[in-house]
Amino acid sequence: MKALNPILLSGREVLPLVEGGKGIAVSNGESSGAWAAAGGVGTFSGVNADIRDADGALVPVVYHGRTRRERHDELIAYAIRGGISQARIAHETAGGDGRIHMNVLWEMAAAVPILNAVLEGAKGLIHGVTCGAGMPYKIAEIAARYGVFYYPIVSSTRAFRALWKRAYFKFAELLGGVVYEDPWLAGGHNGITNNEDPLKPEDPYPRVTELRRFMNEMGLRTTPIFMAGGVWYLRDWERWIDNPEVGPVAFQFGTRPLLTQESPISTEWKQRLLALKAGDVHLNRFSPTGFWSSAVHNAYIQDLVERSERQVAYTNEPVGQHGTAFPVGARRRTVFLTPEDAGRAQGWVDQGFTEALKTPDSTVVFVTPAMRDEIRRDQIECMGCLSACNFSNWAANEKGTTGRKTDPRSYCIQKTLQEIAHGGDVDTQLMFAGHGAYQFATDPFYRNGFIPNVRQLINRLLTGD
Repeated sequence: MKALNPILLSGREVLPLVEGGKGIAVSNGESSGAWAAAGGVGTFSGVNADIRDADGALVPVVYHGRTRRERHDELIAYAIRGGISQARIAHETAGGDGRIHMNVLWEMAAAVPILNAVLEGAKGLIHGVTCGAGMPYKIAEIAARYGVFYYPIVSSTRAFRALWKRAYFKFAELLGGVVYEDPWLAGGHNGITNNEDPLKPEDPYPRVTELRRFMNEMGLRTTPIFMAGGVWYLRDWERWIDNPEVGPVAFQFGTRPLLTQESPISTEWKQRLLALKAGDVHLNRFSPTGFWSSAVHNAYIQDLVERSERQVAYTNEPVGQHGTAFPVGARRRTVFLTPEDAGRAQGWVDQGFTEALKTPDSTVVFVTPAMRDEIRRDQIECMGCLSACNFSNWAANEKGTTGRKTDPRSYCIQKTLQEIAHGGDVDTQLMFAGHGAYQFATDPFYRNGFIPNVRQLINRLLTGD
């Protein structure tokens, strides 16, 4: 294994080992501060981060607003307080070592005002901002306003080229690095485009070297690339180290830091990670963001799979083969199905899936009355956590809506991620993870259920294992 030498990141020489910024409350001040204290780059999540009081106690998040807009405003206020709170914890935990970054999602609600307010309220505590889940053109301008470095997360040269030519070239001196996130292997939301096959992963090396060639052409020869997604053993990436085709490189770990003593996830979640097998993490497209995402295939995901399988196309009037009348909903309104689909639908009704919910795609899905009630309750209680939500049809615009029907095939992402982050059942909530998470069970480092602290993990990584 080649020596992994320090590189310049966010104004300081540090180990090129970066903690990936997992969403809601999963990468926090304690975990990111510990990562920085060990000489790397710690990244706390600025997506609805937990608020801690002066004694370190968790401040409950309670929404009082009667409308989505009112709850949306409350969510923004909570997010700002949480981001500042976690930045302070990370700074204190790091003790001045390493670097602290904040991760935000461009498609989260009010990304711009939240980021501005956190950077203002935590001046000097945050050294860099990573941002993905969309095309964050404005991130460079915002970072420059506060003198911090910015790190866009992309999955292709095409995406970075667009960002560079539209906005980033104006703020080149603060472009701290470019995070290449493998769209087939990374956990959470993935950047697979319509031009790519989700079932056919591509080798990251040619994709990253293409990115490097473009960066070199733009005068960014010394700007590091972070390889994110699918990184487990650094010995598997030895070819990338000190390789002029790749250039300065750092390695970002999202999944492995979940299983550390400083990681805030529950003991149940950690034990579940230790038991995963190859193939337990799947790509799916149920997220209300519309993005592909990678999650553990548990009962929560299986319910979404089966829900979509109980789905048929309908028309409001007899059209072609759609000539069989079928009553749906509480008012027993008639839709028209094909004879074959009418038979399938009747079978689902006979099994107890008596409620038919319409989707934006002129289909109906069949669910139980309890499922229907939960879906509708979650849609009604929406607090506007995304810039646009397929599930609830919320949008952060003047009208507060996408203008489309709500989509019962999706879910309230804020609800389930808050639940699992704060001790909820890991089988009945959304559990994001990278596709290499099964290696917890096969890596000898974790033998007999061993859970390292962050410093022990980083020391292990430096050996190549």
